[in-house]
Amino acid sequence: MSELAERPLAAVTGASSGIGLALARQFAQHGYDLVLVADDPAITTAAAQLRDGGTTVRAAQLDLTSYDAVEQFYDLITDEGRPLDALAVNAGVGVGGAFVDNDLAAELRLIELNVASAVHLAHRALADMARQGHGRVLFTSSIAATMPGPYFATYAASKAFLYSFAEALRAEVEDSGVHVTALLPGPTDTPFFERAGMQDTKVATGPKDDPDDVAREAYEALMAGDDQVVAGSFRNRLQTKAARVLPEKVKAHLHGRQTEPGSGK
Repeated sequence: MSELAERPLAAVTGASSGIGLALARQFAQHGYDLVLVADDPAITTAAAQLRDGGTTVRAAQLDLTSYDAVEQFYDLITDEGRPLDALAVNAGVGVGGAFVDNDLAAELRLIELNVASAVHLAHRALADMARQGHGRVLFTSSIAATMPGPYFATYAASKAFLYSFAEALRAEVEDSGVHVTALLPGPTDTPFFERAGMQDTKVATGPKDDPDDVAREAYEALMAGDDQVVAGSFRNRLQTKAARVLPEKVKAHLHGRQTEPGSGK
């Protein structure tokens, strides 16, 4: 137990692929032990890969849209009695297409995962971190948070929630020794667009950032105590700056041209 206690502990959700796996890799490379979760069997493979470097990794396949699953995951984080030093709230899904044509159950599941599970897990972790007087929490938002998102409306709205939520929590806990950072990546080379049914959109067929680059920038910002980081290419930062001055109607129109079904053909 003494050897374990000498190494910091990080937990990552949605860690089986994409940005989540890349974040887990960053923590491992910087000497953290890991507790990982995802809803697919690939989490087992991801955990095995990370253990090859000597990192202690515990992993669970759980669907965090369930209240009980979030509780199970947090129990796994805390069951060894070690303090949680860093948490990456990264799990999320998208649902592409016109809202009125989409399956309502899929839209509600998105809200449960992207929003409700994030609130649930953050409440558990931040309460413990504040009591211990240190900790870092990273929320994976998106540059989509800065503008309306036609044809994946609930996804963009969920990321706007996380962005605002992260900034608010940061203000609340800043005197407790806990740091909260919002990650705003742009289009990234992950399974996201396929899983969201957005393969034929312009944004899906356009240039994408490397998830390892995004995760590296996110890790550096988290360790620096930054409130937010727009990770990836320069176009992401440019788009975010433009979103601060353009009217919402204009932003919605421009964004919709990238996400409308068939726009990438």
